[in-house]
Amino acid sequence: MQSVDLTTLLAACAELRAEWLPARLEQVYQRDRLTISLGLRTLHHRGWLDISWHPQGARMCIGDSPPRKPDTFTFSDQLRHQLNGLALVAISAISPWERVIDLQFAKRPGEEPLWHLYVEIMNKYSNVVLTESDNTIVTTAHQVSAQQSSVRPIQTGQSYEFPPSLTDPIPSLQESQASWQERVSLIPGALKRQLFKNYRGLSPALVTEMIQAAGLHPEQPTDSLNDADWAALFDRWQDWLRALERQDFSPHWTATGYGVIPWHSTRFAPTPSPFPSQPSPQTIQELLNTYYTTHLNQQEFSQLRHQILQKLSSLLAKLRVKAAEFTRRLQQSQEAETHRTQADLLMAHLHQWQPGLQTLTLADFETGAPVTLTLNPEKNAVQNAQAYYKRHQKLKRARVAVEPLLNEVLTELHYLEQVEDSVTQIASYQTSDDLNTLEEIREELIQQGYLSSAEHQTQSNSNSDNNSEFYCYKTPSGFELWIGRNNKQNDRLTFKVAGAYDLWFHTQEIPGSHLLLRLNAGETPEDLDLQFAANLAAYYSRARQSDQAPVVYTQPKHIYKPKGAKPGMVIYKHETVIWGYPQRIDLSNLQAIDSPEPPDIVPDHPAKKTNSKQRKLNRSPVVTA
Repeated sequence: MQSVDLTTLLAACAELRAEWLPARLEQVYQRDRLTISLGLRTLHHRGWLDISWHPQGARMCIGDSPPRKPDTFTFSDQLRHQLNGLALVAISAISPWERVIDLQFAKRPGEEPLWHLYVEIMNKYSNVVLTESDNTIVTTAHQVSAQQSSVRPIQTGQSYEFPPSLTDPIPSLQESQASWQERVSLIPGALKRQLFKNYRGLSPALVTEMIQAAGLHPEQPTDSLNDADWAALFDRWQDWLRALERQDFSPHWTATGYGVIPWHSTRFAPTPSPFPSQPSPQTIQELLNTYYTTHLNQQEFSQLRHQILQKLSSLLAKLRVKAAEFTRRLQQSQEAETHRTQADLLMAHLHQWQPGLQTLTLADFETGAPVTLTLNPEKNAVQNAQAYYKRHQKLKRARVAVEPLLNEVLTELHYLEQVEDSVTQIASYQTSDDLNTLEEIREELIQQGYLSSAEHQTQSNSNSDNNSEFYCYKTPSGFELWIGRNNKQNDRLTFKVAGAYDLWFHTQEIPGSHLLLRLNAGETPEDLDLQFAANLAAYYSRARQSDQAPVVYTQPKHIYKPKGAKPGMVIYKHETVIWGYPQRIDLSNLQAIDSPEPPDIVPDHPAKKTNSKQRKLNRSPVVTA
């Protein structure tokens, strides 16, 4: 992930000064342990200034509205107490070539600042420090003790000290090409490395883009350049310095990240957006917000998906072992009647027993086939028969005890397999909605007791206060088909969204998503629409890799939520079975549409409760979504 360098920081500050000064600070919200948002209001607009001291994604830019979740962080509370209601009157760098920005707050524009919020954008050393007008530290994002840094500790109550100045030469427009070229080529080496180490204010991304705009390769040796190459590179060098001097910036994507310098070269061509779902940025703020929000969300998505799948794999392995053990014990209990029959045989032929016998062969009551009984020679015939009766009773009791335990394990196994299927269907991060869907799954597992909330307190960079959206496609006849992406969505789709005229789809006895074919009064879907829905129902299930899978559909009024059932578990009746063909689905050729998020209202068919007798009459399986 590309870090914010000096050039990008100056470009962002130039836009902020032009658009957001002066501004009233109305609210402070800490999104996570590494990012705060300042709610600003000017005469023309309102917005949120994100300030992050993330080790890889430290930045300062206008971002999205924060989620509506309680803010429990102490740092934001201290900022809110000191700065709320004040005016942001200045955004300035402490030095022309330092990545430390001073946000100044006063009672009103034109007055002396009362507070300074220093934003240090320095990768893993990034920090945010609030000081009074005399630079006494009041609070900081994270304190640095003398044991951690003897050069520059940062502690509340102490005087704030600026970072040590860099010693590298300062780039200048007045420097001649001969002097610049001599410095860069003094020691032969890779062009990118020689440029980067000889001047301050540069970054690997900026140097790479500068060299490529000159038509050269970053790893090209300096002693291989001719006069024309040096002239082209020096022109790009001056493009950069002139852009800084004039504050002339142009946000664009590059092959490895982004850039903000408008290179005046026919060899430079902007790269298409690496985020197809996001519009091309028009401002530096949009560029930074899109890039870092997306990349940090991708990181969190990968970590969260791995954690959930790892936990589910462990839980499923244990449940499968328990199910196998209960099944084995249940099979043993099926021998109970055999032991009773053997005991009856022995009691009916007591006269054939003789002391010391270890086996006794008798004819079966019904078939007449010989049955060999194993006897204890130390016991008489009646005692041996009683031993068989005792074994019969023991196995019979075991069956009564094991059957409900096995059913409980199978139900739990079925539920977790569905959750696992929901996670595996979200293979990669595309939009923030993918991360929201995973977070909903995590919250569900925490509520069900499978995950510990203390172990999974990761904070999201996405605006996850809203419900994640369903998948939504158009059928051949133009009807909307909505698909739940996790159990929370499945329950909402089935019991809050579904209307009286809709049709509900689900794979038969196979974990999968709930689907809703949206219909109005008087509308009747064609066979192609039903087949389309069935194919998608099979595709969004554990039968995705199969050639075909049975799919049921019915009206939402025939779907019930059993009392105490886990999320996504339902009972249905009056269903129609149709075969779905998941291999016929090609998502790239489907007409996907944005699903309008419906209000959470009570539908025409509220969730109903059924007793065990009614469930037996329905003869319908419990499914998960």
